[in-house]
Amino acid sequence: MEMMETDNIHLKRPLSEDKEDSADEIKRQKVSEDALQEKVNSDCKADAAAERPEKPVLEDSKNTVVVNEESEDQQDEEEIEESVGDGEPESFADMMKHGLTELDVGITKFVSAHKGFSGILKERYSDFVVHEIGKDGHTIHLDDFSVPVDEEDPPEENFTVLSVEDKQRLEELQLFKNKEGSVSIEVIEDTKEKRTVIHQAVKSLFPGLETKTEDRDGKKYIVAYHAAGKKALANPRKHSWPKSRGSYCHFVLYKENKDTMDAINMLSKFLRVKPNIFSYMGTKDKRAITVQEIAVLRITAQRLAHLNKCLMNFKLGNFSYKNHPLKLGELQGNHFTVVLRNVTGTDEQVQHAMQSLKEIGFINYYGMQRFGTTAIPTYQVGRAILQNNWNEVMDLILKPRPGAEKGYLVKCREEWAKTRDPAAALRKLPVKRCVEGQLLRGLSKYGLKNIVSAFGIIPRNNRLMYIHSYQSYVWNNMVSKRIEEYGLKAVPGDLVLKGGTATYIEESEADNYTIHDVVMPLPGFDVIYPKHKSGEAYKEILAADNLDINNMKHKIRDYSLSGAYRKVIIRPQHVSWELVAYDDPKIPLFTTDLDKMEGKTPAALATEGKYKALKMDFSLPPSTYATMAIREVLKMDTSIKKQTQLNTIWLR
Repeated sequence: MEMMETDNIHLKRPLSEDKEDSADEIKRQKVSEDALQEKVNSDCKADAAAERPEKPVLEDSKNTVVVNEESEDQQDEEEIEESVGDGEPESFADMMKHGLTELDVGITKFVSAHKGFSGILKERYSDFVVHEIGKDGHTIHLDDFSVPVDEEDPPEENFTVLSVEDKQRLEELQLFKNKEGSVSIEVIEDTKEKRTVIHQAVKSLFPGLETKTEDRDGKKYIVAYHAAGKKALANPRKHSWPKSRGSYCHFVLYKENKDTMDAINMLSKFLRVKPNIFSYMGTKDKRAITVQEIAVLRITAQRLAHLNKCLMNFKLGNFSYKNHPLKLGELQGNHFTVVLRNVTGTDEQVQHAMQSLKEIGFINYYGMQRFGTTAIPTYQVGRAILQNNWNEVMDLILKPRPGAEKGYLVKCREEWAKTRDPAAALRKLPVKRCVEGQLLRGLSKYGLKNIVSAFGIIPRNNRLMYIHSYQSYVWNNMVSKRIEEYGLKAVPGDLVLKGGTATYIEESEADNYTIHDVVMPLPGFDVIYPKHKSGEAYKEILAADNLDINNMKHKIRDYSLSGAYRKVIIRPQHVSWELVAYDDPKIPLFTTDLDKMEGKTPAALATEGKYKALKMDFSLPPSTYATMAIREVLKMDTSIKKQTQLNTIWLR
């Protein structure tokens, strides 16, 4: 899975300016967002009442969305999650003493020689904007809300002619949830045109249902029913889809402060479809504004465009019909626009830092979010899986741990430690779709003597996340050792890729390569290792974890590691920057796609403001971390543990 997301981190040295203002601003933003969401929920009640979410389905196919299994009480659980706090802000820094630092996961080196300085990353989520770069190299933008003209599309009136009650009854009929075999809708102000619109509305909004007109006591009724019985529901989208139209509607998704899977689940809820009919090229961060391409199977652009009236923090546009879905990894990368506020460096320091980023780049470390935020990092679970130590896997996921966690998770862990009863521990969890809840459900079903099967209930992508985290941990440590030993030049015994195949740099050709050509392997059974000291270091780190570098195949096929190669240094493309002065910490410092579509003008910036911000633009290939590029500029530890020791205001 593409990993470009960044945590909500303040890369901040101790500052005294207006901390209380920042805290108040965050509180005001939260209150205003909640109020707006309540209004949108009210406005869209007619749709939402009939549009309960399907249970997401896990798919292994590479061109479909992989969604965490969720309980039928998803909406209730979301409300519980929102109502349960993360703890008092005053105690958060103390709680995070148990978290990870960059040193813990092998992130120790820099490539540049400039002096570091402070800046605040993601003071506002709108300070971090990501535009996907498609497989054709085109940067994706939202710049068109128009719907493709299609004679087969139903008229706009179809979306408003049915009442809330009608939609709910039809929804239940479509899903065979009611006892009746049909739903009757009285035609008020009867005309042939009005009846035609209702017929079209039912058929277009509830695929699989047929309609007919009946006279009853002098009144006209539209009767909806299943023409083909339950088989009609197996693939409702096959109904009434023109053969001349591409099966997939591609569109641009603009989202604010939502991750990609949350967005997909929300869209599927309002469209009354399963999330696995959506496909995309990569997942995007939550705390950001992101723009990416999505494809959906046999949903019209007209239906999608209608959601723009209902959904908060989303906009859909640039619709087109094509004959293919999207596949994970097809993208060429992402373009980032990042604002670092309250920058303390001099203009000269900033210029040196950005020039180095442009010319040399940064070490391609896996960022901190790869390893989790609690006292038990994900790579430890991955290591236990590779060791085939399933009791350790269970213990690491479920045992009590110090640090910041939601209260119900703490109670669940305490119950588990006290009773070792999965059912009792599960009862402590109001939110059962978390990893802990899924594992406890598996243990309740399969018993404590079949942990492998119990663990298998967790969605595949989540399970593989643990072993990929361990690979990342090893890679980070090995790259740091490689740079410490040989510096920033290519040396004999290093690995480079030729036509996708890893080969060794020989003594006679070392001068033909630079550090930008060198790759290092993620451990696995299908890779080769450097022929210098770094190769031995791989053997040593794996042996210390009771793993054999020559036998990375697991008894369970899913957990066998084939390995891969990753560039040591990444040089961003299309790098540009400017220093911006501003007085109001709440004003946006650039315009987004949506701002441009809505005709908003950029905020007037001060020529000599109270604050200074660094606005950065750069493009990165897939599977690289923007936080690591920003780390190189600021020369600061990006872990939550280190940042909360400097500033806990961001949590308030």
